[in-house]
Amino acid sequence: MLNILIQLFITFFKIGLFGFGGGYAMLSMIQYEVVEAHQWLSIKEFTDIVAISQSTPGPIAINSATYIGYTATGGNVTGAIVATFAVCLPSIIIMLIICKFFLVFRKNKYFSAALGGMMPAAIGLIAAAALMLMNSYNFVDYRSLIICMASFVLSYVFKTGILKIIIFAGILGYILF
Repeated sequence: MLNILIQLFITFFKIGLFGFGGGYAMLSMIQYEVVEAHQWLSIKEFTDIVAISQSTPGPIAINSATYIGYTATGGNVTGAIVATFAVCLPSIIIMLIICKFFLVFRKNKYFSAALGGMMPAAIGLIAAAALMLMNSYNFVDYRSLIICMASFVLSYVFKTGILKIIIFAGILGYILF
């Protein structure tokens, strides 16, 4: 049990440390670590966790870490606590350091360039997460693609609000399925 708790801590600390761009950007890293590297979950279980994490309040990376820690330790709450703490700890440390030195470095051209370079990296990580979630578990058949494309068109072309898109997708899903 101690061994898996240490593995959980190291894995989620690493994810928290290198996962720039928020929870969605971290999803591809989380998927690689828990499905491929450690094999704590199957891809279907991971897809279910992403869906559950999106529907519960709070950041998706923290919700995912909590559930994965709980599942990886066989339903032990200690695993959930360790994984959640580990994914949050790097952010806490980095924010403390940034708060301490931000006023000193805010006009430094290298610091500004580093922050500017993180934006394209975060966009790339979010795109990787979106591509990773485009699998046979999420897109069962052509009807799922119709809902996805219709939602995209409503959002991008017609600038429709997200609440209207969710209601539309729910009604269309009810009709098609």
